[in-house]
Amino acid sequence: GIVVFMDIEKNAVLLVIDVQKGMDDPRLGQRNNPGAEKNIERLLQAWRASGRPIIHVRHDSTGANSPFRPGQPGNEVKPEAQPLPGEPVVRKCVSSAFIGTDLEQRLRAAQQKTLVVVGMMAEYCVNTTARMAENLGFDVLVVADATAAWEHKNFDGSHLGADEVYRAVMATLHDEFGQVVTTDAVLAATQSTVAVAP
Repeated sequence: GIVVFMDIEKNAVLLVIDVQKGMDDPRLGQRNNPGAEKNIERLLQAWRASGRPIIHVRHDSTGANSPFRPGQPGNEVKPEAQPLPGEPVVRKCVSSAFIGTDLEQRLRAAQQKTLVVVGMMAEYCVNTTARMAENLGFDVLVVADATAAWEHKNFDGSHLGADEVYRAVMATLHDEFGQVVTTDAVLAATQSTVAVAP
């Protein structure tokens, strides 16, 4: 494996995207990375323990039949990713967390340059938000095992499995729109600046 030595600064933002119950809707088909929610929970715990900033993003779909429409059970956040009181929640209705929201202004106002991106779906909102963040000048880390992708039907009718979709997304993000990293690598990089009581 590749060992990446990195230091995650104190004001690096954990951006938690769309960890909502609607992700379990059977209409979405098969997904990969069943452990993604657990890794998101581990990262949230580490961010809270070290006092680093967290921003939650929630998808409020405008689609009449969407499981993510406000008022539907699917709009609710999964238990692993519940925001604590005082943690900001940015509500969006398109793939990018920067469109129609105050996310960019929040980050600039707090002089937060690094985004550690986790959540769902790798191929849609995580992908779009990470690319746009890099285009806007932010430093982006996408945590590969704290996101998941779903199977898709291609334009020509062929089938792409969830792992194929996921691998293509991670490959096209890495080194072009940021760094793709693992939960363990991120946790190791945050420990270096966490004071541990004797």
